[in-house]
Amino acid sequence: MAQRIEVRGNGPQPRRINDIVAELVRGGLIAYPTDSGYALGWRANNRKAAERVVRLRRIEGQHHFTYLCRSISDVSRFAKVSNWAHRLVRQLTPGPYTFVLPATSHVPRNHKNKRPATIGIRIPDHAVVQAILEAIDEPILSSSLIVPDMEEEIYDQEDLYDAVHQDIDLFVDAGYCPLEPTTLLDLTGTEPVVLRMGQGVVDF
Repeated sequence: MAQRIEVRGNGPQPRRINDIVAELVRGGLIAYPTDSGYALGWRANNRKAAERVVRLRRIEGQHHFTYLCRSISDVSRFAKVSNWAHRLVRQLTPGPYTFVLPATSHVPRNHKNKRPATIGIRIPDHAVVQAILEAIDEPILSSSLIVPDMEEEIYDQEDLYDAVHQDIDLFVDAGYCPLEPTTLLDLTGTEPVVLRMGQGVVDF
């Protein structure tokens, strides 16, 4: 059964954030709140955790996950960002956007989308996530916590905990967190292309 940590009220408490990071460092798989709903998170080098997510969500083994970064300065290590893309990412973040960008050599081969080699990047606007990223000092991999056979209208933290507590190591409880997908933008060309409209406003 997963451990459960509450991070409600006046923002994330450092001791609880340190406990969350310690679980990630140990190789754990966590469920945590973001600005687009609850998500699953793990360290980028943790292949076993990624395999657990594939089984839990019943997705294809070649599914590619998203890098959650603290700021745009972290993005440049993992993605090639042109001048115009850099300006756009800086304008829209932190916020509910996922960017598809060309991957650098720092990204493991199995994390890249093939032909061309791209990755998904997010800079979330959520105090808990930012505190975790600050404390662990590295991006983490992430996947939306979408459980097969669950109805969207019961995606509150109690239902999610009941659905996943046997499949994860830690549940970070921040109360109700509605599932609202990010806006997905392809920045690999000469101008942005909207691949999915979500809660992020497109006005450029």
